[in-house]
Amino acid sequence: MSRTGNQLARLESEEVARGVRLLLARPLLAAVQDPDGFDLIRRRREPIVKWFDYYCGWRVHVEPRAGYARLFKTTQRPDRTRPAPNFDRRRYMLLCLTCAELLSAPTTTTEALADKVKQAVKLEELPSFDPDRRADRSAFDDVLDFLGQLGAVEINETHLRADPVIITRLLAAPVSPSIVDRVEDLTHENRYENAHRSLWQRHSTMRRLIDDPVVYKEDLTAGQLAFLSSPTGRKIVQTGIGLAGCTLEERAEGFLVVDADAVATDTRFPDDDSHAKVAALLLLDRLARGPARFDDLVEEARELLTKFRNWAKAYQSDGGAGRLAADGVALLEAFGLARNENGTVRRLPAAARYAVEELHD
Repeated sequence: MSRTGNQLARLESEEVARGVRLLLARPLLAAVQDPDGFDLIRRRREPIVKWFDYYCGWRVHVEPRAGYARLFKTTQRPDRTRPAPNFDRRRYMLLCLTCAELLSAPTTTTEALADKVKQAVKLEELPSFDPDRRADRSAFDDVLDFLGQLGAVEINETHLRADPVIITRLLAAPVSPSIVDRVEDLTHENRYENAHRSLWQRHSTMRRLIDDPVVYKEDLTAGQLAFLSSPTGRKIVQTGIGLAGCTLEERAEGFLVVDADAVATDTRFPDDDSHAKVAALLLLDRLARGPARFDDLVEEARELLTKFRNWAKAYQSDGGAGRLAADGVALLEAFGLARNENGTVRRLPAAARYAVEELHD
């Protein structure tokens, strides 16, 4: 192959790797959010689609005219530690109702939409929603902001225009919610019913490795461990992760996929973009001395809030120390750095990466 051919092949592989990581970080990527990223995925969509199908069994849909790319990630392990930003059960309820109303009336005003959602809540006999209440209005605004970040709605002052196509792509479940009786049935995948077990081992193992911050061997199934221990399985995993522009680190306790460029990272730790993340890092220092009861971590958080009166004002009210400790521990669990078992929190091996080292002159 000529030098030019080598350069073009290298450029393509680099762009495919970046496109894979962009979709891992943002499974619904719209051109209005990231025009350069979407253009890259549009140009390299064929190898990107093939990568996700072969290594993870996930479907990718790219719509150049509508200006979006959607990675439909499916898991048998729904993870409650990674909700939409600031979303709770109430906001998810409002999200579903808002999307349903926007599908029938994509052009409206924010006030008219809020009134329709209020009527839908009454009709379905759901917990009350009053847009005149501050807390309810804040939750509704969070839903609209979330849809706006996804490119599903465009708000101009009080007027709102929705994109029904993108809204219909929000749900990634392989089974329609209208035809199931149990939540677990939403993630059922027919393709594995008659397939060889090696297909499921490959897909389920790669899903865990690239989607979780850290994967401990004790949390893997016997089949997944066997796949990773076999020469064929290990080669498939290393090749797939390499094609995505990442590297696989293996320790005695488990595995970690590292993206040196942090393209695939949807949230960072450590980071000072939230008080909970700062508190989580400080709580790790306490856990380095050994397991701790959650009540002890609450006291740690209380001392922190007392020492820095002008910091974390949202947690300075009554009960704030408990909320700060709970949010910090939840983050540590989400990043695979700690585990709360029956009220006792213990540090996990990956937390050693954040250990404080003393410098000796």
